[in-house]
Amino acid sequence: MPRVKRGMMHVKHRKNILKRTKGMLWGRKSKIKLAKIADVKAGRQAYVGRKLKKRNNRSLMQTRINAAAREAGTTYAKFMNALKVKGVILDRKVLSQMAMDYPEVFKKIAA
Repeated sequence: MPRVKRGMMHVKHRKNILKRTKGMLWGRKSKIKLAKIADVKAGRQAYVGRKLKKRNNRSLMQTRINAAAREAGTTYAKFMNALKVKGVILDRKVLSQMAMDYPEVFKKIAA
């Protein structure tokens, strides 16, 4: 059986790790051992951050809807319940954009 040398792939993997850690401080950008750890940690934090972004945006949308609903003379909970009872199918993202950009339209919906 012929001998297989794997130096090329080894270098390719190292290069990819160092490419992903480019811009990090100290040895994490140049030393492969530190770069591997930094890359894994950065990936984990990015994954968590993507989940947190959704949570934060939903909270922001609820706050905007609540502020607009209170200007219209109701609360967020009562407003959302009324929408559900009436069968209005608008998600929070659309409602918060309406509350920001078109407050008079939002007031008509709230009424």
